[in-house]
Amino acid sequence: MPAPYPQEFRDDVVRVAQNREPGTHLKQIAKDFGISFSCLTNWMRQAEIEAGNKPGTTATEAEELRAARRRIRLLEQENEVLRRAAAYLSQANLPKK
Repeated sequence: MPAPYPQEFRDDVVRVAQNREPGTHLKQIAKDFGISFSCLTNWMRQAEIEAGNKPGTTATEAEELRAARRRIRLLEQENEVLRRAAAYLSQANLPKK
């Protein structure tokens, strides 16, 4: 997977694309900057979401969601360890017949 472009570069390309002259196509702008057309459209869509002009998940919301899912996964693992430990210890303390 190629290394991601720096955020400054992305912001500059999106700004140029949004302020383009009438008749200038996005494909030409993408070609001028050496990126793919789909990459440019994805960046523009994300910029619209970040600006609040379109519904969607912003970068900060996505990061919070990833962190929450990571935390949930960790807590579930800890809970499973405690459940297994409790089951093991309850069997060890059974009275002998």
